[in-house]
Amino acid sequence: MAGLPPQQVPDVFEPKPAFRNGMAIGLQAGAIGAFISAVQNALGQHSAGAAGFLTRTGGTIGTFAAMGAAFAITEATVANQREKEDAVNGLAGGCAAGFLAGLRTRSLPIALGSCAVVGAAMGTFDYAGELAGRSKEEKEEKRRKFFKPVPQPTSAVE
Repeated sequence: MAGLPPQQVPDVFEPKPAFRNGMAIGLQAGAIGAFISAVQNALGQHSAGAAGFLTRTGGTIGTFAAMGAAFAITEATVANQREKEDAVNGLAGGCAAGFLAGLRTRSLPIALGSCAVVGAAMGTFDYAGELAGRSKEEKEEKRRKFFKPVPQPTSAVE
């Protein structure tokens, strides 16, 4: 039996929690939006003062949060329906986020174009990551080689 090649274990799909992922990514994207809103407020010429962070450029916070949540929820939902983890999930999530960004301009053609551009970008990013990516076993082996083993207490060794 030692001469046989190792058996490939088929990857079993694990469903993603769409709502939890959406809320987590939405909060993170909202934090990025808050940072960008603060920079916009600091660089703008206005008399609103620090309140301009929310009153003048606060829409940026909501847009970023909504785009992040839409991406994560759509990506997880598509993955759960298809029971596959591939670039199509990223394409669908990117399309949802891009469409939402385009809706901010109140133009359906821009929303559809944003859907196509962001979806293609995310799909390509996911596809390229799969091509260059390594299996879970290879990643775990690389991690084990990189990190030192945790030393055991002397009482446990004896």
